[in-house]
Amino acid sequence: MPSSAPRRRAAPQRRWSRARGPQAEPPVEPPAPAPVAVDQPEPDLESTAAIAATLPLPPPEPPPVPGPTEEAGRAGRSPRLLLGLWWAAVLVGVVTVLVCGLTDFGLPEHTTDRVSRGGAALTATAYTVALAVRTGGRPWIFGGVAALLGGLTVVVGLEVLTTGVAVMAAVVTAVLAVMLTVPAVTIRLAAREALVALAFSLVGAVAVVGFEPTIALLRFEYAALALSLAFALVLVFRLGAGLHGLGRRGVVIVIVGSVVLALTLAYAELLRRYGTPGLVDWLVDGVRWSRAHLGAFPRPIVTALGVPALAWGCHMRARRRQGWWVSVFGVAATAPVATSLLNTVITLRETVLATVYATVLGLLIGALLIRIDLRVTAPRGRRGRRAEAAAAIRPEPPRSQPLL
Repeated sequence: MPSSAPRRRAAPQRRWSRARGPQAEPPVEPPAPAPVAVDQPEPDLESTAAIAATLPLPPPEPPPVPGPTEEAGRAGRSPRLLLGLWWAAVLVGVVTVLVCGLTDFGLPEHTTDRVSRGGAALTATAYTVALAVRTGGRPWIFGGVAALLGGLTVVVGLEVLTTGVAVMAAVVTAVLAVMLTVPAVTIRLAAREALVALAFSLVGAVAVVGFEPTIALLRFEYAALALSLAFALVLVFRLGAGLHGLGRRGVVIVIVGSVVLALTLAYAELLRRYGTPGLVDWLVDGVRWSRAHLGAFPRPIVTALGVPALAWGCHMRARRRQGWWVSVFGVAATAPVATSLLNTVITLRETVLATVYATVLGLLIGALLIRIDLRVTAPRGRRGRRAEAAAAIRPEPPRSQPLL
């Protein structure tokens, strides 16, 4: 009978045994030398030289090309140098105007006026050059014209010439402040662009008041605003791909913006003619209370149209070119700010506070418009808004590069 106990496998036999000591390696034989052709004839040097003389010469080596690092360094030096010179001109002009305006500078009155106008002319020329560069124009030509007119105001000092150059400086300041903005993906960046535009407008306002024009304030403000809006529309016509780039939405935006602009300009006259006495008294009391308790009253055109258009336009430009047609109404903020220092009835403190209040309220209105726009066009939910912001990649040149 077979056994029930499991069979054990036999242990494999070892095919090697442990060496008792180190074994010597076999010697390595050196490689055999290559056979040498004994019967090979030596080369004929004369025939080789004759054949080489008939061959064409190799092309000369090109000069060494500078590397990408050197080219980038040379290309980056020139714009930085020009930008530094531009800022230096603006700083010198603004400081000159401020010093001459705050103090008599120890000079006769006519000399102080000339120095102040010279600083204003330097700032206006720098702004004109920047606007020409930004819009793809000829900076040397337009800058030369601006410098010539500024120099004539310093030397001649005619009232008509001084007022005309002051209007030109206000228009250039208002348009340049809008053109220097860049697309903004978020509301925070849109608010930053609006603040940048208003800051450039305040610097230009110092140059405008430095010319010391003889003006009727209301006419001067209306002329500066109308010319700024017309100039900006001409530029935006090219930047926004013409009228065919408007679309239905753009047409509605332009119509609404024009209506708001007309209403804010004519609200005082409309209240005087069609407003009830109770409503007029209530509004006047509100303005007086704001000036008495808050120090200033915000300008309606800056609050209701200018600052919201700057913020919403920059936010829309990150997604569609139609945003330029919204940004064009930003001159409703930059033009009044550029001419704000000419009003001698109110103090400088009240002027600055009115600008600050209008900026804060206008940014709140602009944020509300952006939220409504995203609510209508963007996907719902937080993830949808993040995806929409990540897809908003419409590029534009930086501030120091031409738009066209």
